Amino acid sequence: MSLRLRHLTTLEHLPRESIERLLDRAVMLRDACAHGTRKLDQLAGRTVLNLFFEPSTRTRTSFELAARRLGADVINFDIGLSSTSKGEELFDTLHTLEAMHLDAIVVRHKQSGTPEELVRHAMSGVSVINAGDGNRAHPTQGLLDVLTIRQHRPDFSKLVVTICGDVEHSRVARSDVHALTALGAKEIRLCGPASLMPAAGELPQCQRFEDFDQAIAGADAVIMLRLQKERMSDTELPDETAYFRHFGLDKRRLAMAAKGCLVMHPGPLNRGIEIASEVADGAQSRILEQVGNGVFVRMAVLSEMLAR
Repeated sequence: MSLRLRHLTTLEHLPRESIERLLDRAVMLRDACAHGTRKLDQLAGRTVLNLFFEPSTRTRTSFELAARRLGADVINFDIGLSSTSKGEELFDTLHTLEAMHLDAIVVRHKQSGTPEELVRHAMSGVSVINAGDGNRAHPTQGLLDVLTIRQHRPDFSKLVVTICGDVEHSRVARSDVHALTALGAKEIRLCGPASLMPAAGELPQCQRFEDFDQAIAGADAVIMLRLQKERMSDTELPDETAYFRHFGLDKRRLAMAAKGCLVMHPGPLNRGIEIASEVADGAQSRILEQVGNGVFVRMAVLSEMLAR
């Protein structure tokens, strides 16, 4: 049996049994709370802090909902009004917060590796959960994506997944690849402009394509990624019309995939740039299902770490 997790900073090298245990726990909690209509008390008396240095709608809200549905107290830390805006070092902020006897810190930061630094500098028993760091990892997004896939395609050994878009700047893509690899996916394909693909040698378990028609052919699931404009310089930004023509998902391209191909996107959507509205809102879209699963996956992670 895998040891109970104390922190979750990445899915890389996380054993298959640990990932499957979290997915199974998410399903169990979904059923126990009647899809969110019944509050549980697993984390009564626990305190969870959301520490977000970057904007977030889905992740921050779903972590708050997850903690509250498990009975925990939640603090949303306002960076703009905190002492970090006055120049306080991150680790001094950490120690100040630890002195208030928190049980878990959910952190999002633009700098890759920040969650691991918090783990190394923590002086208490606080758990650290990565809600996205730079372009490196977004482990709970990776978990909710594979949970969504598993609900429709449970046999990963037969699964072909295409991830298309700005892979270079995407922490979601990396966590998806690590989760899919651990679960034994048959084939993982990366597709995007050469300038937006990760460096040669990174993610060697994946096949690489610059032709989206080839990349999506026969795929069982396609995960579309938005252009991470906030991580690009003006000279790197592609022409959006041309980008959609070459790398956008529309009905014509979706018809090349396997029958019933799952359409996924971590959000926020840029309609008409990486995905057409007719596909995002179509019968094969699992985008809103991903959002719902995000709450239950984050409940599972919090429960794994904090339930007595």
